[in-house]
Amino acid sequence: MRMWVNGELRDAADARVSVLDHGLTVGDGIFETVRTTGGRPFALTRHLDRLTRSARGLGLPDPDLDEVRRACAAVVEANPVELGRLRITYTGGLSPLGSDRGNDGPGLFVALGEAARRPDTTAVITVPWTRNERGALAGLKTTSYAENVVALARAHERGASEAIFANTVGQLCEGTGSNVFVVLDGQLHTPPVSSGCLAGITRALAAEWCGAVESDLPLDVLEYAEEIFLTSTLRDVQAVHRVDGRELPGGPGPVTAKAMRVFEERAGNDLDP
Repeated sequence: MRMWVNGELRDAADARVSVLDHGLTVGDGIFETVRTTGGRPFALTRHLDRLTRSARGLGLPDPDLDEVRRACAAVVEANPVELGRLRITYTGGLSPLGSDRGNDGPGLFVALGEAARRPDTTAVITVPWTRNERGALAGLKTTSYAENVVALARAHERGASEAIFANTVGQLCEGTGSNVFVVLDGQLHTPPVSSGCLAGITRALAAEWCGAVESDLPLDVLEYAEEIFLTSTLRDVQAVHRVDGRELPGGPGPVTAKAMRVFEERAGNDLDP
């Protein structure tokens, strides 16, 4: 594997970052995960737009998107895989051992790993911890991911692939790395960004292409929704067949199945929607 590290491609064994990088010491960084298929990235422009929004939200300089695109192209070319996870990481760079940033400028790292197609359905759990919809990092895709690591580990312990959070007022929010959609009386709903969820790229496309309504929903909607599905870069649209102890009807329901089909068709026809 060859990776982009601050301006150049390096072999994996030589792709090193300083122990003083602020992304490592205090989680001062942002990232994007982009799906690649046959060496072609999907929705890269949308991902780079969100990278810039996250940088501004964290107070980092705007990334040089031309450089990011060059880095992505170089890494994809150097690591041919059929289905890949392209990871773009942008950090506060070399800094003191504390919350203050240094003056050396940000760091940019790009890597690509091989991915596998996800199953059509999955199990999820809810967790007792909450997303803070009023926090400084709400809606930003930052490298401060430790609470997701903890929640996802609990999900795996319970035979699930994802953990679902409420926000501080008990509303349905998001998963550790996914957005949530539910079907109520045949209508597709997803929490608004004001709930504290990430403005997912796949979420936005699925909502636009499938006619979802943004709605404030209680967490316990998962106990009675007719259908539930997740969206994310590598899941695309994935049906949920179990939430905690509740089993949903086997296989994707009709609304979910249509969403899966529509997303696959639309995404296949436009790689940069």
